[in-house]
Amino acid sequence: MKFKNLIYQLENNIGVLTINRPDTLNALNRETSEELDKVLDAIKDDESHVIILTGAGEKAFVAGADIKELNKQDGSTGEQFALTGQKLFNKIEHLGKPVIAAVNGYALGGGCEIAMACHIRYASDNAKFGQPEVKLGIIPGYGGTQRLPRYIGVSQAIEYSLTGDLIDSATALSLGLVNRVVPQAELLNECKKLAEKIADKGQIAAKNILDAILSTREKPLSEGLKLEARLFGETCGTSDFKEGTNAFLQKRAPHFENK
Repeated sequence: MKFKNLIYQLENNIGVLTINRPDTLNALNRETSEELDKVLDAIKDDESHVIILTGAGEKAFVAGADIKELNKQDGSTGEQFALTGQKLFNKIEHLGKPVIAAVNGYALGGGCEIAMACHIRYASDNAKFGQPEVKLGIIPGYGGTQRLPRYIGVSQAIEYSLTGDLIDSATALSLGLVNRVVPQAELLNECKKLAEKIADKGQIAAKNILDAILSTREKPLSEGLKLEARLFGETCGTSDFKEGTNAFLQKRAPHFENK
């Protein structure tokens, strides 16, 4: 697949999707978002087991939305602008396969929001996160007011959203916003190691784990447990389950066929 603002490479069941606008710090303009929407549709059904999402260059993951386009919004168009971005980022979160964000620099505004839509976040030691929209007189619109409190807690999310202050990588790790911080030169390789470890597992089970966790965050524990039991039952009916348990009993490595 060839795109103007994206690069997608698939190797050994691991897809690396790069937002390739380094001259604008990988800002998300409408054209890039439309390309991203198309590539996600294709990725959903390709041979990848895990996706790594990153930005081109060494300065930014995604520095935010294109301010020139944002500046054109008004009271009648702003809501649809936000809904379109939310729909795109929801597509990442519900892709049906694990998505790892390799945050290699600034992840601000829409960049922080797209990172939070991924399932796992590894950050370079120079990464900085933030929702600085308040400095522009607006609020986060691509999910920032909803996902940030879920990761770092309500009080912390309110403070950072009201001040627009940036969160460095060490603080992001302590707050639980990222899973791990590594030197920038090692970031992509560390993400690939993690992806390889995940891709080696049964992918039906991986999808059901994501469904069980993501679908019930706002529901009572009782509903979450019911869904967990149903998905557990589904995986018990798969060939992968039999292969995994037989391999354990036979003291050998499993060979999953995702069936």
